[in-house]
Amino acid sequence: MTHYEQRIDRDLERIRRDLATVAQQVDHALHQANRALLTGDKALAYQTILGDHPINRAIRTLDRLCHRFIALHLPSAGYLRNISSILRMNIALERIGDYAVSICREMVQLSRPIEGILRRETEQMAESTFQMFRQAMQAFNEGNVELARGTKGFADQIDRAFAVAFQDLLELEQRGGYPLKDLIGFFAILNRFERVSDQSKNICEETIFCVTGETKPAKVYRILFLEPDDAYLSQMAVAIARKVYPGSGEYRTAGTTPAPALDPALVSFLERHGHDMHQAHPHGIDWAPEEWDHFHVIVSLNGPYSRFLDKVPFQTVALEWDLAPAPETEARFEHDYRQLAARVSDLMETLRGEDAP
Repeated sequence: MTHYEQRIDRDLERIRRDLATVAQQVDHALHQANRALLTGDKALAYQTILGDHPINRAIRTLDRLCHRFIALHLPSAGYLRNISSILRMNIALERIGDYAVSICREMVQLSRPIEGILRRETEQMAESTFQMFRQAMQAFNEGNVELARGTKGFADQIDRAFAVAFQDLLELEQRGGYPLKDLIGFFAILNRFERVSDQSKNICEETIFCVTGETKPAKVYRILFLEPDDAYLSQMAVAIARKVYPGSGEYRTAGTTPAPALDPALVSFLERHGHDMHQAHPHGIDWAPEEWDHFHVIVSLNGPYSRFLDKVPFQTVALEWDLAPAPETEARFEHDYRQLAARVSDLMETLRGEDAP
């Protein structure tokens, strides 16, 4: 190893040590914030808020070291992946530290301690979040890609726990068990724990990139098209989406009163446009309420989405596409097809960009 290689390795190792130190400080702040929340210790909460200032200084110092490393060594290949990952992780750590502060600021404004089901859900979310964050940092420090991939799965569990807690907050508001101000504060606190898991997932993605060079895969969106009989517009929309944007989404259809089969004339029309309709058939909605959470976007065709579900999940976007009427002739197929193709294109380009696959 040359003298230059020894120097660049030494400088990079110092930066990685500093990053690990910042991560330990952030981890401590999170635990302090959670302890203050569960015990109602406002003095500890204010101490944790003040403790964010040294963390921010350490993060700024680390940022300067990273940029100095780039200017001095002009890194490439693995060195460049390391330093670019550390820069992005530094941002993630700063945000996690801010979340700990937010938890404390919300806690000191509560009129009563957290208790009952909210306390249990908070403890569970916090425990899962802390474990995910520590494993994410362990994966980076060890260069353990498999641990990073496995740790990413925690985010989905924490998202589901957050959705359950949100529903419980709504029920408490309806029963009048807590002042509205406190319920809003509890929601903000739970949201910060959920956001920590999102940043931990980002750290896992940086570990994978740093070690393997793999970039974060583009998100695949789960989209549901709804129509009462699920036999015309919904089938046409999903056929268009699957053909034009096969790599951007997972597409499904459903209806409240599904027809026994598709109109042969519609099947023939779509097949002439290059859509394979051999496996297509109407589907009914016979799902448990939580199964709606699976979808990123639901689209109701020519009518309100309230026809299909009572409440839109917190993480789901609900759209209503009302198409211009067409004459009741076979020409209406082409008329509606063109309208749907434009709507589907607008949606997918919004989600994935103009180059959506």
